Amino acid sequence: MSVGANATKAPAELFDTILVLDHGSQYSHLILRRLRDMGIYCELLGCDVPFADIPFRPKGIILSGGPASVYDAEAPHADPAYFEQTEIPLLGICYGNQSIAWRLDPMNVIRSDHREYGSAEVKIHRVSSHVDRLLEGVGESMEVWMSHSDKLGSLPENFEIICETPSSPFAGIAHKDSHVFGLQFHPEVTNTPCGGQILKNFAVNICGCSPNWTMSNFVDQEIARVRKLVGEKSQVIGAVSGGVDSTVAAQLLKTAIGDRFHAVLIDTGLLRLEESQQVKETLQEHLGINLTVIDASKAFLDALAGITEPEQKRKVIGNLFIDFFEKEALRIEKDAENTPNAGPVRYFLQGTLYPDVIESISWKGPSATIKTHHNVGGLPARMLNGEAKLQLIEPLRELFKDEVRALGRALSIHVDDLVMRHPFPGPGIAIRIIGEVTPERVAIARKADHIFITEIKKAGIYNEMAQAYAGLDSNKAVGVMGDNRSYGYIIILRAIVTTDFMTGEPYEFDFKLLKKISTRICNEVHGVSRVTYDCTSKPPGTIELE
Repeated sequence: MSVGANATKAPAELFDTILVLDHGSQYSHLILRRLRDMGIYCELLGCDVPFADIPFRPKGIILSGGPASVYDAEAPHADPAYFEQTEIPLLGICYGNQSIAWRLDPMNVIRSDHREYGSAEVKIHRVSSHVDRLLEGVGESMEVWMSHSDKLGSLPENFEIICETPSSPFAGIAHKDSHVFGLQFHPEVTNTPCGGQILKNFAVNICGCSPNWTMSNFVDQEIARVRKLVGEKSQVIGAVSGGVDSTVAAQLLKTAIGDRFHAVLIDTGLLRLEESQQVKETLQEHLGINLTVIDASKAFLDALAGITEPEQKRKVIGNLFIDFFEKEALRIEKDAENTPNAGPVRYFLQGTLYPDVIESISWKGPSATIKTHHNVGGLPARMLNGEAKLQLIEPLRELFKDEVRALGRALSIHVDDLVMRHPFPGPGIAIRIIGEVTPERVAIARKADHIFITEIKKAGIYNEMAQAYAGLDSNKAVGVMGDNRSYGYIIILRAIVTTDFMTGEPYEFDFKLLKKISTRICNEVHGVSRVTYDCTSKPPGTIELE
């Protein structure tokens, strides 16, 4: 695609885009995943964003589900302008469907005589070519996934029924003349086998989206955007941690502006075993990226002393990161004073991903902050309001993890061990230690993690999980070693299977392997008496411990 005239535009301005308005549903991000997997670009905004303030022109709008009832006093309600406009097609899912009906008449939505959670069989109604478009190609009946306690008690005026169940006679509705549709069930979940076809019908056939969202197209436009933003002389400094996100972001900047990009690894004392050396080999030797390593372990560990609250940990780390990067930026500028093509360091690169943004931003509506990511909510206010010397540049901000891996391959990062490497959080081991972070506890967690990952790789199952690590509990437990009583820490093993990192399931280990790992950790890591395996899915848990 041609990007010369569009070099400063965001993806939503370059690709046909579906807007998803979030009402707090645990499934909202799945709508994005299903559509992006089809090559259709989409973005998520809180339902409290006014129609006039949408930062791009969507081809279609989807209203997500949500846990509230539309008639509750504190229920989230989107700007009426979304419903009053007639040019952009609208699809309501579950709560979104009820919201459409409630806007027309509050009496349209009632409390169901029984809650409906799980699979249901819907009967398709065939009415007219206009009304039937949403359910084209799905047969006369289909299995769907329901998750609701309210339902439509009557058919809104000028709407037709497009599908029903015995308990939900208005399980699907469509306006007779305009492009407004509503579904009581969730097409975005895999439990609705025809859900992908339904979403495609809406995005492509009804909204007219072209399925042209590919990493090769994104690479071209993002490189052009970065070059236009940075200019011909400005320099960029970037945080790298050895994880796939920061590595791919660094390779993108190096491709865009060459040696004017400076990767910086701050050794916080919270890295994995031999992490600094591995990052040097990866970025300097394999990818040819400028890299500086700063040993700041004492400063970070001193700052974290006595802190046990997770959010405070993240903010302390985020603030310290920026302090060190601002100092490094001044050093780079001074060293480049006599270099003709080297200007000031004006930008700060981060490998922020879309799940980071979704989990970190608390909208005024129903969505809640799950945890602050150090590279989103953990940054100093001056970095977010534009007052800092360094301005943020986040080329991966609209991408999910699997898209970042695809981007890495598109940027010729062909080392599979690198592209498929498990993520490592910017705050490092600090958020894998429950409670206070001390040098002793860091050393224990680091050694246990190394044993865990080593055994996973030996077993040939490393790529079967998306993220695995060993964390450390704040409690101790009694054990027996060499006929003597021991009193040591508890190691928590965590391994998650996921593609988008918004939801995840625990990896199902062979029990013999878990026993082998446990034995090694207890025998080889001084100060540990027990090893447990965290089998909590996400939700209700998060992937990291803190």
